[in-house]
Amino acid sequence: MEVRSHEDEALGCAAYSPRSQIRARMWTFDPNERVDAGFIERRVAAACAAREALRDDDHTAARLVHAESDGLPGVIADRYGDTVVVQLSSAGAEAWRDAIVTALARQPDVACLYERSDAEVRALEGLEARTGVLRGHVPRPLLIREGGLVHQVDIVGGQKTGFYLDQRDNRARVRAHSRGRRVLNAFCYTGGFTLAALAGGAGSVLSIDSAGDALAMARDNVAANPALDASRAEWREADVFTDLRRLRNEGARFDLIVLDPPKFAPTAAHAARAARAYKDINLLALKLLERDGLLATFSCSGGISIDLFQKIVAGAALDADADASILARLGASADHPVALAFPEGEYLKGLWLRKA
Repeated sequence: MEVRSHEDEALGCAAYSPRSQIRARMWTFDPNERVDAGFIERRVAAACAAREALRDDDHTAARLVHAESDGLPGVIADRYGDTVVVQLSSAGAEAWRDAIVTALARQPDVACLYERSDAEVRALEGLEARTGVLRGHVPRPLLIREGGLVHQVDIVGGQKTGFYLDQRDNRARVRAHSRGRRVLNAFCYTGGFTLAALAGGAGSVLSIDSAGDALAMARDNVAANPALDASRAEWREADVFTDLRRLRNEGARFDLIVLDPPKFAPTAAHAARAARAYKDINLLALKLLERDGLLATFSCSGGISIDLFQKIVAGAALDADADASILARLGASADHPVALAFPEGEYLKGLWLRKA
């Protein structure tokens, strides 16, 4: 649909969704540009080309399309080797499904296309969940390399599209600071930060997650990298909140802690409850952290701003009687760009802290 100002000036073209609180999502701000199959093809090709510099033999996975930041609202596409997983979460993206799939299939070295349009946000757009193979066959196992480390990816039943691609740079940071440290990886999922810490020479890594199937894949991922010392890895299937308290009560100490929890606040309406959860885990982590220890703490909640997140962590440090300082602010890797006109795309917030 054409969008016009109150002065009847043409502003561009948007996709209209009568079921969503976001009624119109802009696809172009050029009133003379037509949204059609050719438009989709050009936008997808440009987004994929922009990621080519991030691919090499040691890095075979990356986000190809990052929704609004690539001019394609509601369109996510992640590459895992020669497999691409697409996620459509807006009414506009759904309307152009065939053109999007065709454009992705035309990219070089794509043997399989799989759909994971099962995010809860689709319901807000009045859309049903859709998953399944669109082109080719899903490799089993599906293996990728990141920083030379092999990871197995479950694109069918895993979180998001199968892997947390956005944490690529942050895993590299943890790897660079793990030598000789006692590491705790909370909410470890399939062990991305665990592998990074082991590769960095960690003295030990305790990984906690409540999902047994994710932990099993994490163990397999360590085993798939013979250069890693699996004897330094300990796995615990448990509720992270409960286990952090148990570790505190036992007097456990760590030199580096990673907190990468799931989305506690998908919208601002959940912010108050999420703030309590973020404060709880950060308070416990700061109590478990040794002097001169490092904490990498994250929020992927759209309803929690970076300013609010920093205030929450500061409150946790105060209650933990911990003197901590920010060494760096962390975010998603370069394949997850944030358009200046769409700051909401900066969903991943992180702090790299040192406890004095």
